[in-house]
Amino acid sequence: MIQKSWRCTLDTDLGTVKKTASFAQDTLLDVKNLHAAYGASEVLHGIDLQIGRGEIVVLMGRNGMGKSTLMKSLIGTLPVRSGEIRLDGKELARLSACERVKAGLAYVPQGRMIFPAMTVKENIETGLFVRGKTRVPAQLYELFPVLNEMGDRRGGNLSGGQQQQLAIARALATEPKLLLLDEPTEGIQPSIIHEMARKLRRIRDENQLSIMVSEQVLSFALDIADRILVIEGGNIVHETLREDADIERLTQFLSV
Repeated sequence: MIQKSWRCTLDTDLGTVKKTASFAQDTLLDVKNLHAAYGASEVLHGIDLQIGRGEIVVLMGRNGMGKSTLMKSLIGTLPVRSGEIRLDGKELARLSACERVKAGLAYVPQGRMIFPAMTVKENIETGLFVRGKTRVPAQLYELFPVLNEMGDRRGGNLSGGQQQQLAIARALATEPKLLLLDEPTEGIQPSIIHEMARKLRRIRDENQLSIMVSEQVLSFALDIADRILVIEGGNIVHETLREDADIERLTQFLSV
């Protein structure tokens, strides 16, 4: 978990949180002054954030506030207008999405986006080529036993929860340093959401993998997060450690 000391002041004119922080050397992801836009419409207005090794950070906010845009900017499917994205000291902002995956980013998009006509095993194998491997690691089947049981079944025939497990397994097959999950609980049954949280914590604990999740379900965020960020209008406006979280205030941020 990232070790830091920080203080925040609210700039009432900009409605953004300005932070001064001293981060230990275990910072894995360091994003500075990130701007991103769709055409002429800027969506991210100078995002600053850091994620430590082995830390789980949950990015919360209402629809349209910039959560998915930030995820796409980090992985490279949306070019950034300006700013820095450093992973383990390596600058990624001008690299392609494929090059960012090789550098250690993995991304599970909203809606999972598996290959429905391919088998479960074939879906996972698409993540292996990044590291020049061909054999699915036994650890992935240990984490997600249902995928081993359904290895020859087409991905499109799996339930929503099973497809989410498949998408995460495919991402983990790339051996990432940082796993990005965009709205992983969308369309998932509540009982499966709790199991997903347990598995994500296990993945982090066993592999010292950093995880960043964009999410709207507060109970899920509180179940897995070390730290919670709130994005609003393309700016990070609130940050809290899970143990210090003000539930009422977070609920207000998420209210329509």
